[in-house]
Amino acid sequence: MSNTPHELAEEFPDQVDAIHALKAKNAHFAKLVDEYHEINRAVHRAETDVEPTDDLHQQEMRKQRLALKDEIARMLAAPAEG
Repeated sequence: MSNTPHELAEEFPDQVDAIHALKAKNAHFAKLVDEYHEINRAVHRAETDVEPTDDLHQQEMRKQRLALKDEIARMLAAPAEG
């Protein structure tokens, strides 16, 4: 299996532990991470022509991936609740 670019560990290398911790205690965050991984893999498959798609669909998938990444970043930056 090839390396899929834009994995969260690559996007947030200094926050890998925080991602795992927040994923374990926050169901919404865990869902966002799962959605991010799913769309990221779909984008990678489209970009590498494993599952070719039209340019508009690729663009929409990239926008969705970016929106999820932004939300994940926002939640990682938020002060710990408690």
